[in-house]
Amino acid sequence: MEGGNEELIQHLKAVLLDLTANPYSEVACPPTAQRRASVALILRIQPHHSHWPAPQSRHARPYGQRRRSSAASDRKLSLKDVLDTFFDQDWVKHGDPEILFIKRATRVGDKWNGHVALPGGKRDPEDEDDQVTAVREAMEEVGVDLSYAHALCIGNLPQRVVTTSWGKVPLMVLCPYVFLLTHHDVPPLRLQPTEVASIHWVSLRALLSPAQRTYEYADVSNRLAKQELGIKRWFLQAMLSKMMFAAVQLIPSESIYCSSIPGFIPEFEAGGKSSTDGKLKRWRKSGKAGSTATQKPLLLWGLTLGVISDFLEHIPPHKALELWTYPTFTNWDVRFTLWAMSYSFRKQKQIEMMQTPNDAAPASAVIDERVDAAGMPKQDLSESGSVEEVQPGEVGIGGLGVGRHWGRSRRDVLGSRGSAVNSMLEGYYPIIRKAVTVALVGRISIVTILVAFLWTKYGRKRS
Repeated sequence: MEGGNEELIQHLKAVLLDLTANPYSEVACPPTAQRRASVALILRIQPHHSHWPAPQSRHARPYGQRRRSSAASDRKLSLKDVLDTFFDQDWVKHGDPEILFIKRATRVGDKWNGHVALPGGKRDPEDEDDQVTAVREAMEEVGVDLSYAHALCIGNLPQRVVTTSWGKVPLMVLCPYVFLLTHHDVPPLRLQPTEVASIHWVSLRALLSPAQRTYEYADVSNRLAKQELGIKRWFLQAMLSKMMFAAVQLIPSESIYCSSIPGFIPEFEAGGKSSTDGKLKRWRKSGKAGSTATQKPLLLWGLTLGVISDFLEHIPPHKALELWTYPTFTNWDVRFTLWAMSYSFRKQKQIEMMQTPNDAAPASAVIDERVDAAGMPKQDLSESGSVEEVQPGEVGIGGLGVGRHWGRSRRDVLGSRGSAVNSMLEGYYPIIRKAVTVALVGRISIVTILVAFLWTKYGRKRS
């Protein structure tokens, strides 16, 4: 095997066929948050140098379309037939699957400035559905045409409710969709300067590699100070320090930068090259979007990592979650308190994730009953026959899912782990809030005891 990716390609094909046959159900908007947003997880197969595809005619028909004879039927090919034909090609069998990521540009008021993300945005009233939103946003932000002539819409991943205030206030419903580009020669991309600083193609092999796992350290004190505890930010920052989130350091196979972003090429300042004033100006500019003065590592974390993990967990050997770490804090006392208070919770989640499909409820008699005429899965029925109320998947601090989607799909009945990131973090953020409170009370108690001891020991002598 020259490319060494043949097995991964076969796994990817199986995952895409499964997502096509078993779509995740739609999450309704919470009553207090009627906004929706969609993101596009765009896949391509990068050909191996020794299995490069033959040049195609400029006027070649869109992939999957056939010339119809007089006796041909008007029936379109099924998505399964198109996927089978696509993956039977030699350059696809020996190619390298990759995902398209964007690095967001700096905008005033944007909480995700400079973050690695997927192309996407809020749903407009004119959009017919969430999938249309994903297609439109991909074209507007990076110039990728996701129409049938260039790509296949595979299906959706688990939807989740994005929240703030550590899961207390819902903001919107996030709807991820998976697309597969059907041509190896993607046209030049057009980056929107106000939205995207750069785009990066990253191999699935790099995303699955344990060597690329790391941490992102984020300051969350401002969120707590403004929305929960109502105390000074500087005090809470000293109390908690920074929060540690699981992250993946990306290794792009191809990167494209938006050269029209201000600061992409550093301005030359006469006489300031070696002066202290010039160094300070260059240091300040290095933090701006598009600046080449300081290239920070591309870290995938938060909300986008949650979406990507949902996808990667479908791919054997299903180790995306085994490499996962729960968010914690850098200060040792807060970190220890959170570890102790969440110990039983994490052990229970580990047991749940280790359950096999045989441990799940029998599904042989209810598979067809869970799908309506439109092919969308409905809510599962409990053993008593009543509808089980399932809360929507939520996204707490750092953008990670903390719940499940409304209306579990058939894959959940069969014990599949496709939305396991949500299940692992469900109920974790309330423990964080309690741990922060306990740690704060502990510090105050220790300081109070210390002051009382010193007063008892030295104050009485002076009196």
